[in-house]
Amino acid sequence: MALSSGPKATPRRIGVFGGAFDPPHNAHVALARSALEQLALDELRVIPTGQAWHKARALSAAEDRLAMARLAFGELPGAVVDDREIRRSGPSYTLDTLRELQKDHPGAQLLLILGADQVAALPSWHGWQEILGLAIVSLAQRPDPAKPGAEFDPATLPNLPAGARFARIELPAMDLSATGIRSQAGRGKDVSLLVPPAVARYIDLHH
Repeated sequence: MALSSGPKATPRRIGVFGGAFDPPHNAHVALARSALEQLALDELRVIPTGQAWHKARALSAAEDRLAMARLAFGELPGAVVDDREIRRSGPSYTLDTLRELQKDHPGAQLLLILGADQVAALPSWHGWQEILGLAIVSLAQRPDPAKPGAEFDPATLPNLPAGARFARIELPAMDLSATGIRSQAGRGKDVSLLVPPAVARYIDLHH
């Protein structure tokens, strides 16, 4: 008589949330919390970018962005700040990070968390079609009261590979941007309501 092997184990679900985090702000933390809950993640890898190939401006020092990310996300259950892209030499490519994570966590399901503008720009990314084979792209889009029903549909991407998978993350409306926060901090304005308290203290201390 054949023995039953029992139910298959559910693969671990690992979220991948990359960004400059220059600085990490309250909307970043809200997105991380929403991703953990709505995507039923076992772990969320928060990955500050190293040398961002797609950004024209110079980023703040990597050690400062890493320190602020640890302060912003360190108390969030399930979130792990991962410094692999900062340690990597050369441009930071998401494809390389996903390959490494797949190797580190064989059998795990990777979920790449991106904003709607990033998903729309995917065809310009290095190895974007392979990215869609390695991870479920989880689209995070804040509602825009001025444009109801104007959510981006990833199915409209050109040359979409067969088997591409997408998920959505529902977010509260939060009008925050790292660019605006840097501008305010640079003018000496108080940003303590826009970033986690520990990040606000770090900005004050390190200018």
